[in-house]
Amino acid sequence: MPDEWSTNVLQHDPMRLYRQKRDTSHRSVASKYAILGFISSGTYGRVYKAQSLSDDGSIHAIKKFKPDKEGDVITYTGISQSAIREIALNREIDHENIVALREVILEDKSIYMVFEYAEHDFLQIIHHHSQTIRSAIPQVVLKSLIYQLINGLLYLHSCHILHRDLKPANILITSKGVVKIGDLGLARLCYEPLQPLFAGDKVVVTIWYRAPELLMGAKHYNKAVDSWAVGCVMAELASLRPIFKGEEAKLDSKKNVPFQRDQLLRIFEVMGTPDKKDWPGVVDMPEYHNMMKLDPYTNRLQEWCHTRIRSHQGYDLLCRLFAYDPNIRLTAKEALQHKWFHEDPKPTWNAFETVAAHQFPPHRRITQDEAPSMMPLPTQNTSHHNNGNNNNNHNNNTNNSNTNNNGGGPFGQSHSKPPSSASFASAVSGVSAGYGVQTTTTTGGSGHSRKKARLG
Repeated sequence: MPDEWSTNVLQHDPMRLYRQKRDTSHRSVASKYAILGFISSGTYGRVYKAQSLSDDGSIHAIKKFKPDKEGDVITYTGISQSAIREIALNREIDHENIVALREVILEDKSIYMVFEYAEHDFLQIIHHHSQTIRSAIPQVVLKSLIYQLINGLLYLHSCHILHRDLKPANILITSKGVVKIGDLGLARLCYEPLQPLFAGDKVVVTIWYRAPELLMGAKHYNKAVDSWAVGCVMAELASLRPIFKGEEAKLDSKKNVPFQRDQLLRIFEVMGTPDKKDWPGVVDMPEYHNMMKLDPYTNRLQEWCHTRIRSHQGYDLLCRLFAYDPNIRLTAKEALQHKWFHEDPKPTWNAFETVAAHQFPPHRRITQDEAPSMMPLPTQNTSHHNNGNNNNNHNNNTNNSNTNNNGGGPFGQSHSKPPSSASFASAVSGVSAGYGVQTTTTTGGSGHSRKKARLG
């Protein structure tokens, strides 16, 4: 029975006991996780590699959101719309090809999202093949990566979620070769949304992966924008460089979205200039008149694919993902059933299953935080630290290649909750290549200006 004090409190301030109990049981981030190192930082915050202090010593990625600022003064203005959206969506989904959110911790008016950890991402794989071993990604690896990516996207779309920012840096891979879609910071529900998709975010999808309807100023769009991005990612894995590497025209002082002339030209150089036959709705696009001022181009995708995809079915898949008309562009479900995935070599659930030990990509680099005030580094538990690094063995990968598959092979049941620089023309003439924190632009060894990984 509650005592007299508790009864009195319940009558006058019923939430006080709840808050007291909550605060007493609350555990800080530092009491639950040892911070092993810093991964990346960006607009919304910082991402750290961490190890659980529980008996399992599991490895996680912790994303800490920055407090909002007014000028140089940090002011607490509540939780950002992006953070709320990302947390809400992540807590409702569960799929083998989506980065799992383990928990959310609110501490000192900061939000910490604790994700499962993945050792690699697509951007790192591209850099590894282009700069370190200097060879194309093997077809079986390419096919496995794309199959799993589409499998995860199909789940998101079945939950009526648009990702809206698919790109190599947001797509992670575990050491067991399992693809994990990360960074739902721009994701939106598309089933009966409370407001139009365009109203909240005028600019979505990183420019090189942005679908033509978005570049043409469409106010209404659908899941097809993600399918276009998958095509861009597939082409980049095949050639080790972005297929449509344009320069982004920035928003003006009134936050108006400008005509993305250069990016559209990069697309037209490969896919040809769209007409009413290819895309009946193009004439109704806000930027149609600006598009008609550009020089015309013919479709050269088959020529582009000749030395990169080296498969007619692979070319056909890419061609359908790059359909100008979003109404006929392949859906994730249709893409997953494409014949390319049924011809040899067939995809595997462990994308690294056939990779030789000397060609295996290194694990993600972590560093000491250059702004330790964001999250002080406690003394690391050595035994935990060692346990966390014992799983870096390539030999462990092949033993688990089918753990996510009831039927054996990539076509078994998924486990989830129910639910530029150089132009293409110049490149051809020389042919004989998420956890949600976006960092500053850097230039990799390939000479391409890229964003550091967004990690989940």
